[in-house]
Amino acid sequence: MAGTIHVDIVSPEGQMFAGEATMVFAPGVEGELGIAPRHAPLLTTLTAGVVRVQTEGQDEQSFYVGGGALEIQPHKVSVLADTAARARDLDEAAAQAAKARAEEALRDRTDKIDIAEAQAELARAMAQLRAIGHLRKKR
Repeated sequence: MAGTIHVDIVSPEGQMFAGEATMVFAPGVEGELGIAPRHAPLLTTLTAGVVRVQTEGQDEQSFYVGGGALEIQPHKVSVLADTAARARDLDEAAAQAAKARAEEALRDRTDKIDIAEAQAELARAMAQLRAIGHLRKKR
């Protein structure tokens, strides 16, 4: 199809999505990327956040990714996620609990490694909560 781009979203757990899209949005390390068909080639790192895939008919699917890599070719987008889940499958209570644990660890401030781990856990929990919030707005 001329007005679409093929999208593959995979993680170590398996393939999350494979299909055609009219637009893809992904959380790159330098900010959110908007990817349309015939986009210039690009290879970048992803941060924890939401990958949104718009298909023809303006349907949109949302996926949480915990980081990873993004490869863009003019007719193909590959998301290689460290971890991934469909936004609708995320557990809000578990994300809230993870956020609270990370905030508690940051308050305790033990050593630099513990602080970095807590900051990473907090970023992942916040990204999951944003994915849940985005899904709620669509409904």
